[in-house]
Amino acid sequence: MGLGIKKNDTVMLISGDEKGKSGRVLSILPSKDRILIESLNMIKRHMKPSKKYSQGGIIEREAPVHLSKVMLVCPKCSKPTRIGNTMLENGKKIRSCKKCGEVVE
Repeated sequence: MGLGIKKNDTVMLISGDEKGKSGRVLSILPSKDRILIESLNMIKRHMKPSKKYSQGGIIEREAPVHLSKVMLVCPKCSKPTRIGNTMLENGKKIRSCKKCGEVVE
């Protein structure tokens, strides 16, 4: 994986049909190198009636996107950026923005 993106981060798509759109990370699938972003890459799924979907029918939901197609949006400069690792004085490693140098919480 190695991109430093975590759940609830804001990311922007850098390629594909929805290039330039951003959203919040819902989940990360590290085994498949994919990421699920809120209200992006929506697909229509034909579902049979079940306990979860009592009515059944066509349901819209998010589909996973490959990690290489997203970049983290810095909360300070609001631009898509790469993530750097910075060591603090107490030896703790934190994520930082490569553009403005600010700490990414």
